[in-house]
Amino acid sequence: MSDTSFDVIVIGSGPGGYVCAIRAAQLGLKTAVVERDSALGGTCLNVGCIPSKALLHSSEFYHEVSQSENHGVKVDGLKLDLAQMMKRKDEVVKRMNGGVKMLMDKRKITVFEGTGELQGEGKVKVTPSKGDAQTLEGKNIVIATGSAPVELPFLKFDGKHIVSSTEAIAFDEVPPRMLVIGGGAIGLELGCVWSRLGSEVTVIEFLPTIAAGSDDDISKLAERVFKKQGLKIATKTKVTGAEVKDGVVKLTAEQKDKEVTYEAEKVLLAVGRRAYTEGLGLDKAGVEADERGRVKVDEHLRTSAKGVWAIGDVVAGPMLAHKAEEDGVAVAEWIAGKAGHIDWDLVPGVIYTDPEIANVGLTERAAKEQGIDVKVGKFALAANGRAVAQDATDGVVKIIADAKTDKILGAAIIARGASEMIANIVAHMTYGGSAEDLGRTIHAHPTVSESIKEAALAVDKQAIHSV
Repeated sequence: MSDTSFDVIVIGSGPGGYVCAIRAAQLGLKTAVVERDSALGGTCLNVGCIPSKALLHSSEFYHEVSQSENHGVKVDGLKLDLAQMMKRKDEVVKRMNGGVKMLMDKRKITVFEGTGELQGEGKVKVTPSKGDAQTLEGKNIVIATGSAPVELPFLKFDGKHIVSSTEAIAFDEVPPRMLVIGGGAIGLELGCVWSRLGSEVTVIEFLPTIAAGSDDDISKLAERVFKKQGLKIATKTKVTGAEVKDGVVKLTAEQKDKEVTYEAEKVLLAVGRRAYTEGLGLDKAGVEADERGRVKVDEHLRTSAKGVWAIGDVVAGPMLAHKAEEDGVAVAEWIAGKAGHIDWDLVPGVIYTDPEIANVGLTERAAKEQGIDVKVGKFALAANGRAVAQDATDGVVKIIADAKTDKILGAAIIARGASEMIANIVAHMTYGGSAEDLGRTIHAHPTVSESIKEAALAVDKQAIHSV
């Protein structure tokens, strides 16, 4: 092969793309990555998952210290240094960028900096920001171009007053007031960050509940918890217009058949993301897209064009980094003739607030809508010793099982550390485990994860530490 000829060319270096490239290289395939930005890692690493989690941790730390007197820790003159907080966030991102580059180098993966465009017949044109374009040839091409934030027709990003998550992780001062349009993961996470740091934050959600992917009882508990923390939350509220004047955004909205208005210095628009395929040349390569602009794929993530695959946010399914990673691994293995596998029904979803919200599988409502007779076990963190010891009693674990077979169908957790706890349940669900299997799994004491065991036992009304 020449220096521009490869077994696999991956367009995009986000979690799906770089993981796909690494797995392909592990399997002995000559691999290249095309990335338009100078830094590897995509949206997730550079302006999404990683920097937002760094800010979540820093803001939680600041909030905890401000509330520490009850623990016998008295702090005089507590002061926020936002510039240092942002510096630390950037250092975290830089370190992770370096880690991805090191992995590329170690696996002898060739990285081409520039915009990738499909040319058909296994060719990809790479156009750098400076210099001449070049054409690569690949036996297999993997589209991993990710997603971009959605705008509203009457509410366009201006990068200053009306912002996406990219700008909302990089404010140079705490906004006095902030409106968050969208009560999903991005809106709640960044709303909590700036609320902890002193902003007056209002979350505006069109649907009846925030965290809408969860059951109503879980969403309502989350709403109560966040309101207790200081967030203002307006559900069943439809934003209809916006005006920026003298540095203040005035939103108009419909709420219970009447018009209401909101004002703030910053508006975070977090109503979802869309597949990013601009300039990719799908038509030229014969790659079909659906009505929402997502690349159409079969059950093995193959597109309509021979030798072209697509993974992650650019295809239908949950727009989650770990889902993209699993897509990437499976595609690399399929290309190599191996038995790649993904269970898309067991992709956990997480909102990284405090407490975190995590879920997997079917909600109770979805199971009943499918005509499945279910039994449910719940355990409140207020009865968990570790949660009490660390002032983290706002939460619950919920297990949904088939009433006939006891097979675990789904679960939801609101708890500090729920993102780490949910894998416990996913592991049992992967082999078709029952609530009894989970309830008989020994958990260390005292841990918050014991509440998973208790919730599983509660499915058959056998929980030890609840009445």
